[in-house]
Amino acid sequence: MRNFFNNIFGYIETEDYDFILPNTPNNLIEEKEKLNSNISVYPDLYDNLNYLKIKYNLLINSDINLREFSLPIKTKQYNACIIYIDGMINSDSINDFVLQPLLLKNSITMQENPGLNSIINPAKKLNLEDFIYSGLIPQNSISKETNFDTVISKINSGSCALIVDTISSIFCIESKGFKMRSVAAPLVETVIKGPQEAFIENIRVNTSLIRKIINNENLIIESFPVGNISKTQIAVCYMKNIANNTLVAETKHRVNNLDIDYLLSSGQLEQLIQDNPTTSFPQVISSERPDKVCSNLLNGRVAIFINGSPFSIIVPAVFTDFLISSEDANLNYHYSNFLKSVRGLALFFSLLLPGIYIAITAFHQEILPSELLFTIISAREAIPFPIIVEIIIMEFCFELILEAGLRSSSALGNTIGIIGGLVLGEAAVSANLISPMLIIIIALTGLCGFAIPDFSLKSSIRIFRVMYILLGFIAGFLGLAFGFFIHFAILSNLSSFGVPFFVPYIPFSNLDDNTGFHINSVWKREKRNKFLNTKRPFAQNHTSMKWRKNGQ
Repeated sequence: MRNFFNNIFGYIETEDYDFILPNTPNNLIEEKEKLNSNISVYPDLYDNLNYLKIKYNLLINSDINLREFSLPIKTKQYNACIIYIDGMINSDSINDFVLQPLLLKNSITMQENPGLNSIINPAKKLNLEDFIYSGLIPQNSISKETNFDTVISKINSGSCALIVDTISSIFCIESKGFKMRSVAAPLVETVIKGPQEAFIENIRVNTSLIRKIINNENLIIESFPVGNISKTQIAVCYMKNIANNTLVAETKHRVNNLDIDYLLSSGQLEQLIQDNPTTSFPQVISSERPDKVCSNLLNGRVAIFINGSPFSIIVPAVFTDFLISSEDANLNYHYSNFLKSVRGLALFFSLLLPGIYIAITAFHQEILPSELLFTIISAREAIPFPIIVEIIIMEFCFELILEAGLRSSSALGNTIGIIGGLVLGEAAVSANLISPMLIIIIALTGLCGFAIPDFSLKSSIRIFRVMYILLGFIAGFLGLAFGFFIHFAILSNLSSFGVPFFVPYIPFSNLDDNTGFHINSVWKREKRNKFLNTKRPFAQNHTSMKWRKNGQ
């Protein structure tokens, strides 16, 4: 049978091709890349140009600009050139602060600046490299590089490279000017009472938003590239006087030891650095809000930024972090605790409500009041499908409507919701395909899922909900209890950067240090989270409102 289908549908390779793609062994590619790395800059201009032309494929690349010119220094003319990527630089900056000082103001600068006499001393040989670096280029950020790998990395990030004949180094001049969107209100983590700023795709803008909020010299931002090809810039942020040194070292160790070709988003980095990559439950916090990141940094956690992604990663994370909204810190603690309780119930119903419904209707009808049981039975009399088929169809339709609304344009999103929720739902009930009670159950389940603040936790709940539906259909409450026990045991063994997932409840610790699910009032939040082992355990004095004490 297998051979029969292979003969019909199997791919048969033929040799009648107009061309053949050569299969280059990986070891040859790696050896060739090693030979082309760690090459020092040549003293000859044209040797440097030939190397860069080959590296950047200048014959076919249309956005690599090369400008050659003669640099007049005293009575001599030196051949020079600049190379940059069009669209990554600010043209006005290159014209005003690179080309104009080199070509037009060179002689004027030498006459009007007596301080350059030590460099341009007729009795001494001209030090061309120091003269250009110290006296010609009025740019605040300029570096001298002697390795081509560093030069290419700076050009790729938006710098302009100045190459001068007879100099064994290349001047890399900061001239970034690529387009980016402005800082706007958050799109995912919206709040009513709180800051209305969100990160963007530029890593330096994101770190500046953190600097703007935390005005302290102990805020450390370490940057390094990740990805053998993409060289994506990663920034690890932490408070030097608060964060645990072991946590910081572990975070940098995981990020620095990623042997991958490219890294394009924070979602990819989350999967690469979490302790248990096989589970669907989130183990790091993802946020687009600067105020939320700053709050976690000041409590001793570590934040990671990725260039090109508007989301930051916060480590470590525990289960209660995914039920906290950014607005909780700005509300009265009574109301914040009430909202947290609502989210906890929403999490429970989003995970188990369809399974509980199918378990009751299939096995445990006696726990329902007679009137409600008669209502459910009468509504299902004309339904041609078993309860399990009916609920799986509804779950699939709900997920389909949700996905279609997300992937469509904003103008069509509301239309899809109306069509899916009203037209299809009403038509399915009228055609006796779906019972009205099941539509209520699925709608309530979806509403509870939307109340969960973290998107990654929502996605995980949607996966496990189907498993609980099957367990409820197979064994009723016994199946749900068995599945919940296994599920809870697996989650209890999870950790995030060495921190147990259910801390401070498993293992149980004192809740007086404000680490539990419910928070204390602002004036009683004296201690930072104990499981972080911070250098400064206390966040404020025992008597924080000194005006009240003095007033008495």
